[in-house]
Amino acid sequence: MPASASTRLRVAIVGAGYVATHHLAALKRLDFVDVVGICDSQLPAAQALAQRFGVARAAARLEDLVDAQPQAVYVLTPPSSHPAIALAALDMGCHVLVEKPMADSVADCEAMIASARSRGLLLGVNHSDLFDPVLMQALQAVRDGQIGEVVSVDIIRNSEYPPYAGGPLPGSVTQGSYPFRDLGVHGLYTIEAFLGDIEHAEVAFQARGADPNLHFDEWQAQVRAARGTGRLLLSWNARPMENRVFVRGTRGTIEVDRFLQTCRVHRVLPGPKFIGIVANSFISAFKDVFRIPWNVVRFATGMLKPSPGIRHGAQAFAQAARDGAAPPFTGEDALRIARLLEPLCAEPDRQRLALLESRYTELPPVDALVTGAAGFLGRRLVARLRAEGRSVRVLVRRPVAAYALDPGVQSVIGDLGDPRIVDHAVKGAGVVYHVGAAMRGGPRDFEAGTVWGTRNVVDACLAHGSRRLVYVSSMSVFDHAGRAPTAVMNESSAYEPHPEWRGAYTQTKLSAERHVREAIERQGLPAVILRPGQIFGPGAEKVTPNGVIGLAGRWVAVGSGAQTLPLVYIDDVVDALVQAADAPGAPGRIFNIVDTSAVTQEAYLQRAQRKLGGELKRLRVPVGIFMLLGWGVELLGKLLKRDVPLTRYRVRSLRPLANFDTTAAREQLGWTPRVGVEQGLDATFG
Repeated sequence: MPASASTRLRVAIVGAGYVATHHLAALKRLDFVDVVGICDSQLPAAQALAQRFGVARAAARLEDLVDAQPQAVYVLTPPSSHPAIALAALDMGCHVLVEKPMADSVADCEAMIASARSRGLLLGVNHSDLFDPVLMQALQAVRDGQIGEVVSVDIIRNSEYPPYAGGPLPGSVTQGSYPFRDLGVHGLYTIEAFLGDIEHAEVAFQARGADPNLHFDEWQAQVRAARGTGRLLLSWNARPMENRVFVRGTRGTIEVDRFLQTCRVHRVLPGPKFIGIVANSFISAFKDVFRIPWNVVRFATGMLKPSPGIRHGAQAFAQAARDGAAPPFTGEDALRIARLLEPLCAEPDRQRLALLESRYTELPPVDALVTGAAGFLGRRLVARLRAEGRSVRVLVRRPVAAYALDPGVQSVIGDLGDPRIVDHAVKGAGVVYHVGAAMRGGPRDFEAGTVWGTRNVVDACLAHGSRRLVYVSSMSVFDHAGRAPTAVMNESSAYEPHPEWRGAYTQTKLSAERHVREAIERQGLPAVILRPGQIFGPGAEKVTPNGVIGLAGRWVAVGSGAQTLPLVYIDDVVDALVQAADAPGAPGRIFNIVDTSAVTQEAYLQRAQRKLGGELKRLRVPVGIFMLLGWGVELLGKLLKRDVPLTRYRVRSLRPLANFDTTAAREQLGWTPRVGVEQGLDATFG
């Protein structure tokens, strides 16, 4: 349906990420808007979001929503995809709102503007920071002359980088300038709002290397604008988190804290200079005593919504589209910023691309590939293979100095979630030891490192005909909460029935193991699956044992200390890995790798205490009290409508597994603990 003035507006959403949740929440509050569909290349994400917001249609492509007759399309996808989607929506006769930045190139921005202009349609860009309530207060204070003439603006922002969720590398990983394009655009248009058009800009960037998928993580931009100078400082390393704007004028200053939602105006006061400085500080501090707690209450009760600028921008464009009015921020506004960004971003983009391409140099064949080779188990496995004279290739996210010094080790730098780098690493490797997996982070980190990583390794092994894949799974895949304490544990014991209740680690390890099993059964993958118990050894003294949680600097042991732990010493696990690569009857099988010697949780904790001394603070909590705490956290999560880290089911799942039957490993692999728990504990804790 061509866009036209109407009492109602039919809107389609493209993109099902976190930004889309804010747009949908805002649009649902407008009584004249009908959201007719959500589309995303990841159809399950679109379906989940549609169900959450009561939207009838979900699709993988915008063209699948043509029959829903949208009048406006909101493009909320990564910037590199904006031009194609926006042009398709304009061809459908729809008004278009694009999230910032409008596009990666000036040419793409110009093409989008020309298409909208030729069709008489609206093209808006959501410069959402200018709709933030406290920034709007600051702009109004400037317009009211409260600080005289503005002479400079400083913007400081410390942020977290969006995690890479696996698959072909997105622009957030491949573009050296992506972090500046993502947040710098906000800073540039904010500076222009206070100082007028930017006439000249310079940028400096640096790589500190905290996140392998974020190369240049420190940025500084200095600009000269029509009415003053501006500076933009962006960091993905500095903490605590910060998002502040400082506006300096001839008769005062303004400090905006966008996290605390405060706007402090310091005016030049009559009297001695020192008295004025003290008075301004005292007045602001007095106000903060009341307004900061009030803002916390407003946020907790839903009176203050997260990302208010995004929501305001979404609603403002819908109103403009319905009324046939100009949008708050047009394509031309975004084009001006794009013309500033393009020359600034060329050099970091060139450097990043050159670095990535340098990682694909041809490599000679090796005896083995080890993923996760920077970790506790991976390092020990590489050391064993090298001691046996085998050539080794490692896939690691960052260079490891020890491997660079060993001519028998080839290093491939990259992420397990990236299909291309995994294929490059697997090619020419006889045995693939897939040890790597995500151990921390959010759901997207686990999805990339564990699920995508395992899928990529399996695909590459099949493509290159690897002799054998040895996959390291986890005891986490078993049903902990529902297991009878006296039941014997073996390779066919029940899987976890509710992995979504246990957290991202269990979910992704279970999904990955199932993927390997399916490849064995359906595609003949020559793979062996090992499930080690709790691995311990020198270097892992500070790793909490099963049934113990690290909380606020303490080891909180839940339940009785008499429960036994499923321990296995690090060198014994390495033995199992090496044997799994050569045992003729191993392919297609799963093996639990556990030392059946009985060691209680309390005995383990006492050994750790003697080694770590006062550094280890212990606390034992009865299961009932922890269940009550889990219930309280669950209730809080329901009130705030958020996932929580502790639930009653997770408390029930804290019980360590016991009563293992390791007959399969003994008979098929020829594996029994060579070092054993007692000798291993002596080596670890003395």
